[in-house]
Amino acid sequence: MGLVRSPSPAVLPSEEANHSDITGQNSEDEWKDTLPYQITAGIIIIVMALVLFAAVSYQCAATWRWILDKTCRDTSDTESALSKQAAIRISHSLPDLQTEPLKQEYVQEHKEIVKKVLRQTTLPIVPTRHQTFQRQLLEHRSDSSIVGLIKPELYKKDLVRQSSTDSAGPEMEYCGKLHFALRYDKDVEGLVVKVLESRDLPIKDVSGSSDPYVKVYLLPDRKKKFQTKVHRKNLNPVFNETFIFSVPYDELKHRYIQFSVYDFDRFSRHDLIGHVVLKGLLDSTDLQQEIEYTMNILCPPQDKVDLGELMLSLCYLPTAGRLTVTVIKGRNLKAMDITGKSDPYVKVYLLCQNKRIKKKKTSVKKNTLSPVYNEALVFDVPFENVEDVSLIIKVIDYDRIGSNELMGCTAIGSSFIGIGREHWLEMLDNPRRPVAQWYTLTESIPGHIPQAANSNLISLNCINSR
Repeated sequence: MGLVRSPSPAVLPSEEANHSDITGQNSEDEWKDTLPYQITAGIIIIVMALVLFAAVSYQCAATWRWILDKTCRDTSDTESALSKQAAIRISHSLPDLQTEPLKQEYVQEHKEIVKKVLRQTTLPIVPTRHQTFQRQLLEHRSDSSIVGLIKPELYKKDLVRQSSTDSAGPEMEYCGKLHFALRYDKDVEGLVVKVLESRDLPIKDVSGSSDPYVKVYLLPDRKKKFQTKVHRKNLNPVFNETFIFSVPYDELKHRYIQFSVYDFDRFSRHDLIGHVVLKGLLDSTDLQQEIEYTMNILCPPQDKVDLGELMLSLCYLPTAGRLTVTVIKGRNLKAMDITGKSDPYVKVYLLCQNKRIKKKKTSVKKNTLSPVYNEALVFDVPFENVEDVSLIIKVIDYDRIGSNELMGCTAIGSSFIGIGREHWLEMLDNPRRPVAQWYTLTESIPGHIPQAANSNLISLNCINSR
């Protein structure tokens, strides 16, 4: 039985055209629907590309500016170093610098050295002030010498081997005796100091006795000091204590010993009884054997007239070479006017080797016997000259009509016996820290150690000059 194939339906041309139109319309609708998304994605891509391009451009520009700045800076630094090198002037206290212009190759190969030299151009500010100090000192020396300049070492030699009795002027009083012994031990390379005893000390306590102890200094080096034990209620204490200062034997000719005798006070500042100063340690002996000394203890005289007190603060900056004297206040000053009051001000003289270098003064406080100043007076004192410096302080009553009148004075420095010496040494022991002290005003400078005779030295009687 044969199979009969049925004929497939024929597709008309019109139906095929309709089908193609429907497909095209559907794809066009889909493209219209996705067009906003495509535009948004394109915008995002463009923005990101612009941001990336801007970042890369900014980084390149910054790198290029840094390269240009560095090149210009190196060139300008090199030129300024070459131009300023010949103009640098350093005082004798600083290392000598090369005054010839540096070569270009040397500057480029050693930039660290050039930078160090450039930093030193700011240092002469301090030595310039110190040069003024030295110039004023030399002017005084040239005025006081017909033959030539006076060398500082001659002053130091002129002071050697002065016992306490020799250093006492007519104003000095004795506060007992001190017995001690000296010997140089070569095995330990040190000066052996034995504080043996003290006799006839003054009464400092209300109980009718004193509580003495002794401080021992090897000056001018203040890095080391010793102190004995306190002996309670004893005017004739026996110490028998030994101390050793480590010092080379050759340096002893430039050193001297100071013994400061104090009265211990539990509730207030310890009272200074007096000093013993021994100079010229190698003048009469080589100290190979122990030598005993019995010397008078010197104390500044006490004025019968009460001229009041003045509170001063000292502070020294060794690096800057600057001494600050702060006049804080006064109390119970002498009445100089008919109203029973005074118009006091304070004048401070800076002396170097007893030659007046500088003077400064505070403001005038009207109509008061207890003025409050709180004024700082700053002096330029090079570190190499601080051992030779002293201060004269005068309290003066200001008068509008007529001459000003001196109310009292005091002195501070290593060349004086008394509280002024202790205050000065305490200041040097504590650099960069203010040290305050009350001073009793006197009619004359207390306890000055005489220097070589010189007619041009400032008068130490503060009544004679204002």
